[in-house]
Amino acid sequence: MTAVSVGARPFFGKRATRNPLVIGLLRHALLIGVLIVMLYPVVWMVAASFRPSAEVMNSLGLFSKNYTLDNYKHGWSAGQLNFSRYFLNSIAITGLSIVGNLVSCSLTAYAFARLEFPFKRILFGVLLATMLLPYHVTLVPQYILFNELAWMNTYLPLVVPKWLGVEAFFIFLMVQFIRTLPRELDDAARIDGCGHWRTFTRIIMPLALPALGTTALFTFIASWNDFLGPLLYLNRPELWTVSLGLNSFLDVTGESAYGSLFAMSTLALAPIVGFFLGAQKLLIEGVATTGLK
Repeated sequence: MTAVSVGARPFFGKRATRNPLVIGLLRHALLIGVLIVMLYPVVWMVAASFRPSAEVMNSLGLFSKNYTLDNYKHGWSAGQLNFSRYFLNSIAITGLSIVGNLVSCSLTAYAFARLEFPFKRILFGVLLATMLLPYHVTLVPQYILFNELAWMNTYLPLVVPKWLGVEAFFIFLMVQFIRTLPRELDDAARIDGCGHWRTFTRIIMPLALPALGTTALFTFIASWNDFLGPLLYLNRPELWTVSLGLNSFLDVTGESAYGSLFAMSTLALAPIVGFFLGAQKLLIEGVATTGLK
């Protein structure tokens, strides 16, 4: 009598199916289930934004008999200022932050990836170590510094650091991407008389568009959703961003305007979704090709 291997025993007495159609259906069913669980709160928020204020918190369903646009009308004009001012402020801060990160991080990444200078490895290690520091550790020193520079109630504390190459993650992302580019391209550019600046702007940057797109997308999401930074440095309502404008709908002492809050939250979410869909190809390519070398 031959011994039967334990590993060859069928699960629950039945042979596991190897039909690719069944396996594919199970995988897709699992993915769809996870997608529904993740997206349902967002879809419910959008649906609730069209309900009357009295019905917003009464049901977890998506459908209602009474749909209205009053939440959008009241939400856009609620508060001390029109909500369009908050959107313009967020667009200005986010745009300057994206440009600052793209310029400073790409220059720093090129230096670490292509140039040779003393203590290069040590400095790069220190740069990576800064990613281990929580934001709250440097919060108080930064606040004291910006207060001494008289930058309170200005956009400078939110924008200037982006132009100084302080985002270690984006620098690391670009360094890894630039290292995948053949050095023969640099040699050919040097033979044609290009210095480091022309090589950087005409050779490296056009080829690094996926990494730049990934950096721009993550910077956009982080700056647009930032709440703590504007809360600390912007005290005047005319300087508020979208996140602070949304916070004004919440009242801890009275009744919160949830209908207007959900309506403006839906509008605030639209630019992120649009930017993600527009930069999706660059994002996937940038993340997939980073770290190959």
